[in-house]
Amino acid sequence: MIPYRARLRVVPLVLLAICVLTLPILVPAMAQTKTEDSLTDSIGKIFRDVIGGPEDKTASRTLPAATQDQPQREVPSSRAGLMQSFSPLVKATAPAVVNVYADRLVQRSASPFAGDPFFERFFGQQMPNRTEKQSSLGSGVIVQANGIIVTNYHVIEGADDIRVALADGREFQSRVLLKDERFDLAVLKIDGDGAFPVIEFGNTDSIEVGDIALAIGNPFGVGQTVTSGIVSAIARNGVGVSDFGFFIQTDAAINPGNSGGALIDMNGRLMGINTAIFSRSGGSNGIGFAIPASLVRAVVETAESGGEVFERPYIGATFESVTSDIAEALGLGRAAGALVSDVVDRGPADIAGLRAGDIIVGFDGHPIEHPDALGYRLATTGANTSVALDVLSRNGNKTVSIALQAPPADDPRDRRTLTGQNPFGGALVSNITPRLAEKMRMPSSLRGVVVTEVPRQSLAGRYGFLPGDLIAVINGVEIANVDILEQVLAEGASFWRFEIIRGGRRIRQIIR
Repeated sequence: MIPYRARLRVVPLVLLAICVLTLPILVPAMAQTKTEDSLTDSIGKIFRDVIGGPEDKTASRTLPAATQDQPQREVPSSRAGLMQSFSPLVKATAPAVVNVYADRLVQRSASPFAGDPFFERFFGQQMPNRTEKQSSLGSGVIVQANGIIVTNYHVIEGADDIRVALADGREFQSRVLLKDERFDLAVLKIDGDGAFPVIEFGNTDSIEVGDIALAIGNPFGVGQTVTSGIVSAIARNGVGVSDFGFFIQTDAAINPGNSGGALIDMNGRLMGINTAIFSRSGGSNGIGFAIPASLVRAVVETAESGGEVFERPYIGATFESVTSDIAEALGLGRAAGALVSDVVDRGPADIAGLRAGDIIVGFDGHPIEHPDALGYRLATTGANTSVALDVLSRNGNKTVSIALQAPPADDPRDRRTLTGQNPFGGALVSNITPRLAEKMRMPSSLRGVVVTEVPRQSLAGRYGFLPGDLIAVINGVEIANVDILEQVLAEGASFWRFEIIRGGRRIRQIIR
C-alpha cells in the first residue's frame, strides 16, 4: 500500500510521463517543424506547470518576427480595405462589350442519297434542297465611339446577317468592314448613330506575367459575365487556333461564347481579344488565349482606312524555328530566334544584307523567341518604316537596319479563270506574288502558279483540286506562269499527268 503523501508525489510524475508520450500524437504537425530546443522548452514548461517549478524569466513571450520565407500577413485595418472591389472597373468597361449574333442560311438536301454519284446519276435529285437558318453567338468590343466593333473571325464566318446587342438592351444591325481568317479577327460597324461606349487600347508591351486581368463576355449565352485572373504567359505560340502565334495566356475563366470578348487590365484598357480556350471538356480549364491589343489596333486602323484585308509589311524572306540541334551546332545557349531559310532577290531583306542561315534574335529592342514573334512585330510595326534587327550570323553578331515595304501590288493579268475540258477547268489561278503568298499563307520565296478559287461544280472541283494547290508540272512541262499553263491546256491531251504541291507535299497523279 502506497502512503497518501507518496501518492501525491507520484501523480505529477505519472501525468508528466503521459504528456511526454502523447505529445507527438496530439500535435504531429508541430512535431515535424519544432526544433529540438523548442521541444525541450515545451517539455520544461509542462514539467513546471505540473510540479510547480519556477518559470524561466528569460524565455521570450513575443511572437517570432516575419522572415523572407514567412512574410507578415495583415488583416485590413479599415472598412475601405475590406470593401475593395473590381466593381468600378467593370462599370466603366462592361457597357462596351456586346453580344454578336451571326445568322447564316445553309442549304441541306432532303434526300438521304444526296452526294452519292450512283443514285444521283440514275435517279437524280428526288427531293428539293431545304434552307435552314443557323445562328451562332459570340462577343465583341466597341473600340471607337462611332460604333467600330472588334470580334473573332470564327464568330461571324459565313454569316448572312449580323446583329449586335449592347449591355443596355439596345440592338443594332451591323456590317463587316474587314475579316481575316489568318489572325481570327473581324471588324464590324454598327448601323446606327450615336456616341457608343468604348474601351481604349492598352499597350501590349507593358504587360507582364502576373498582372491581374478581367475577362468580359457572354459564356454559353447566359448573359454578360465577368471573370478575373492573372496573365499566365505572353508571346505564347503553337496554340493551333490560327496562323497567328503570339497570344496572351490567362487563367481568367473563358468559356464558349466569350470569343471576341474583352480582356482588360486594371486601368480599364484593352489587353486583348479573347479567342480560344484549351479544354478537353468544352469548359474552362484555366488556360485561355487572347489576341494582343497592339495587333487588334493595327487591324482596326486598316479597316478604318478602307482596307478589306490586313497585310503585314513585306520583308522578302522566309523564316523557320531554331531547333535544339541548330542551337547546339551554332553554339547557342538555347533554342530561340527566327532562322532565315530563304531570301528573295532584291527584296528588303536581301538589300539589308540578310542571308540564309542568319538568326534574328531582336527587333527594335524586343527579343524574338520564335518566327511567330517576328511576324507579330512586323504586323504591329507597319510598312514604310525602318527597324533594327539583332542578327546572329556566321561572322558574329550584327545589327541590321531594314526598310519595311508594303507588299507589291498584284497584276490583274496574272490572274485567269481556266476553261476547256481538262482537269483544271473552271479553277481560278494566279501567278504567285508576295501579296498573294501572304494572303494564302505560303512562303514568300515560292514562284509558279497557284489555285486561288475552285467552284464546287467545276471540273477542277470534281477532280478534287483545292485553293492553295501549287501547279508544278503538267505532262512533263514545268509551269512557271499562267501563260505557260494556258498554253499546255490548250494543246489538249489523251491523258493528263501532273504534279501539284499541297501543304508542302508533292502529289503526282494521272487522269485519263
